[in-house]
Amino acid sequence: MNISGKNIGIALTGSYCTFDKVFPQVEALVKENANVYTIFSYQSQNTDTRFGKAIDFLRQAKDITGREPITTITEAEKLGPNNILDAVLVAPCTGNTLAKMANGITDSPVLMASKGLLRNSKPVILAISTNDALGNNLKNIGLLLNAKNIYFVPFCQDNYKGKPHSMVARFELILVTIENALEGCQQQPIIMAPN
Repeated sequence: MNISGKNIGIALTGSYCTFDKVFPQVEALVKENANVYTIFSYQSQNTDTRFGKAIDFLRQAKDITGREPITTITEAEKLGPNNILDAVLVAPCTGNTLAKMANGITDSPVLMASKGLLRNSKPVILAISTNDALGNNLKNIGLLLNAKNIYFVPFCQDNYKGKPHSMVARFELILVTIENALEGCQQQPIIMAPN
């Protein structure tokens, strides 16, 4: 499916080390003429790290999309009842967000936006980035793999020697994964070799 004219939410959570991989994908979606809305978790909109300042990421999101980022649960809640988005991509999706989503917890703008899409039977796409994908979060990945309207950007172990439980999405596959999710199909294979 062509995403031109589609309203796509990009929800960022606190795996700051992957933001440099996410923002080029946001630019790619805009170049494909998608209407992109960014949604920031409380952590991602307020935490400065060695990977950058939160205010700079918020500004970058606005510069790319032409829209103010969504930063509150109240703003994110409107996405569901008003049927604004065609899909939402959580990229990066931390282990914390995975765990909360798998257990029905809605305590951030990202989780509220995701809940709103699921409420409307629309796709929620997860681009995971977690050090415990093959540890404590494996059960949550399993639950979400089996959940209706949830799709995964294919992922891989990113450092099997140094961090054997860590897995991260292949961010370059975001566009094709969204296109497939809009058709109700999971991009395959889900687990890939590192690039």
